Amino acid sequence: MKRSLYIFLLSCSMVACTDELDQVNPNVLTEETFWKTENDVLSALAATYKTLRVQENGYWAVRGVELTNGRGDDFFIRNDVKDLYQLSTFTNNPTTGTPSNLYATAYMGIFRANQVIENTPNADIPDEAKANFIAEAKFLRALNYFHLAINFGDVPLITSVPQVREDYFVKQLPQAEIWALVESDLQDAKAVLPVSYSAEWVGRATQGAAIGYLGKAYVYQEKWAEAENEFKLLAQPDGRPQAPYNYDLLENYEQNFMKEYDNNKESLFEIQNQNVGGSQPWAGENANESQGVTTAQEFAPTEVGGWFEAFPTNKMFNEFQEEKTVDGDFDPRMYASIVWDYPEATFYKKPYSEFEEVFGFKSRIRKYQNWRDENEGIWISEINEKALRYADILLMYAEALTMQGRTTEAYPLVNRIRNRANLADLPTGYSQEQMMAEIRHQRMVEFFREGLRFYDLKRWGLLEEEIANSDKEGREFFNLARHEYFPIPQNELNTNPEIEQNPNW
Repeated sequence: MKRSLYIFLLSCSMVACTDELDQVNPNVLTEETFWKTENDVLSALAATYKTLRVQENGYWAVRGVELTNGRGDDFFIRNDVKDLYQLSTFTNNPTTGTPSNLYATAYMGIFRANQVIENTPNADIPDEAKANFIAEAKFLRALNYFHLAINFGDVPLITSVPQVREDYFVKQLPQAEIWALVESDLQDAKAVLPVSYSAEWVGRATQGAAIGYLGKAYVYQEKWAEAENEFKLLAQPDGRPQAPYNYDLLENYEQNFMKEYDNNKESLFEIQNQNVGGSQPWAGENANESQGVTTAQEFAPTEVGGWFEAFPTNKMFNEFQEEKTVDGDFDPRMYASIVWDYPEATFYKKPYSEFEEVFGFKSRIRKYQNWRDENEGIWISEINEKALRYADILLMYAEALTMQGRTTEAYPLVNRIRNRANLADLPTGYSQEQMMAEIRHQRMVEFFREGLRFYDLKRWGLLEEEIANSDKEGREFFNLARHEYFPIPQNELNTNPEIEQNPNW
């Protein structure tokens, strides 16, 4: 998909007849003329994928990355952009723009997925292709509802294309019903999607991606046995790949976050970024829009053309140092994820000591940065965002086993993560709580800057404790009853009379 699926859905408009004879403009697409060919459906699917990375509001575009990371105890966003600072310091409200935009973009993705699901059966293409396209659309619909559930809780459930005005005014359903649709859509996708695609279509949702996200959905609901059943389809008990899937850990952790290694064997699903298209990453959905992102420039220091918007907290800096490697060095994930003033440390071809310390933070973000270049002044980064990695599968698999009281079976899965980081095997005899403490630590250092920390803490019931026990600015404003979910955006309350605000907002 990085090369071939950059085709976008053109706007459909209905033409009115002003003559006795109905005429069709051959240069204008309509509902009657569009959903006919395989290319039509592919274009619609590409537009649905695109909502995941649309620059301003996509879940894995710059604002989405800032939203998913900014509330964790490992991450701080400074006060340059009001909405982002409010998120990071727990001073947001229902009018704060970033969650509102995420909410709207998720429903845009759902709307587009519903279009594909409803219209593909009528296209003049083989049945097998139809089934695959519908399965892809269901995967994407599930992914958007997954994000809505973990961020907003109870939300409207829309599974068809609205036909009349009243169809847009939908009440919220309990989160359990949102999860039920996520499970159903991912089960349907799992049954149909291929194990892999030819090189020209790399990046499209696969059977492994559907299995991985289904297992993850079960983990978020603490359905441990169901989660285990999915993960063991992807990984053997010792953490090695399970045929017919060939997912595995890269030997070099850092390569996951370098553009030269996009779409590698560790990735089950990733968001395709490329420095092609227009020259304006903020242009919106039109010909001027670049297909790269500005996230790397947002986080880079001002000395190299960046906007220094975000920093690792010192709590995160210390967490990386909890354990040295078997060679007595820092965890290699520390070197790959952050940079600090160690001997011969370089950043953008400069000694790190030349960079000014800002806001008292001891380190800066290196993961996903183009830090081997001279600067981030190009504005556009083409490193793919890794939405779901095999490392996540292994640690969730270990957690599912541990939470069922089978701690011994979790050892080889956790040790695979540790050994990749050149850490010694765990000592034998861990209790359930000891193994969970290890899993929590590994997840914190493994997935820094990957948008998981806040949500992990929430599902573990540790948000209040860990945010209070941090140097995160704004921690004094955190209120669990209020901040575990975003408020329903004020714009939605203003336009949908059937929707209600989340509790405590």
